[in-house]
Amino acid sequence: MIRNVVGSILALAGATAAVWSPFRAWYDGRHGRDYRIEDLFAGITDTKAEVIGSVLLPLAFAALLTLVGVVLRSRLLVALAGLVVLGFTVLWMVRVGQAEDGLAVGPDGDGLGTGVALALLGGVLLLLGALLMAGRARSRRAPEEVSTPPGHTTHRGPPVGPPPEEPVRDRDPAGDTDPHADRGGYGGNEGYDRGAPPYDAPTRSYDVPDPDGRERPPDRDRWNNP
Repeated sequence: MIRNVVGSILALAGATAAVWSPFRAWYDGRHGRDYRIEDLFAGITDTKAEVIGSVLLPLAFAALLTLVGVVLRSRLLVALAGLVVLGFTVLWMVRVGQAEDGLAVGPDGDGLGTGVALALLGGVLLLLGALLMAGRARSRRAPEEVSTPPGHTTHRGPPVGPPPEEPVRDRDPAGDTDPHADRGGYGGNEGYDRGAPPYDAPTRSYDVPDPDGRERPPDRDRWNNP
């Protein structure tokens, strides 16, 4: 902000000096408004120019560019105005030097006058103002949403959140999962007794009476079945 203010002040001061310079003496007491624009390209003559067709016209155009550049905070326009002022002033000095066989500066007002100094000073101030100006602040653009083309399916990722809880299964006192527990009423064995086997161990022996009335030893019944 401060850079824009300082740069704008210097640019406006330079534009004012450039516009004021044609009303001062440029060379041998002759004012800048007396030089025609055509003389800058075809050679300096003694013909007096009108104000609208004098050197004042490009300098006034540069001042207009300066005003627009300050309002828009455009460094490019301000710098362009400074180049216009310096360009026409240097071109005038070249043409006058060709017509007068050189440029001179006299203590009594002979040679280059204060008008040329004001024009050169105005051009330099315009360039300095353009350098000091920070320009317009660039606004950050929000990221544009990517549009989905028609017919394109967007694959969404897995849902965010805790995983679903698994149903609690029945466990026996030892901590093992009961394979015969009731699972929602499908294939459940509610009355099944896990503690008692369906029959006794095969190694148990039974007392079987002998048809002859004698008792058989238990080992015989185990290996010799009738």
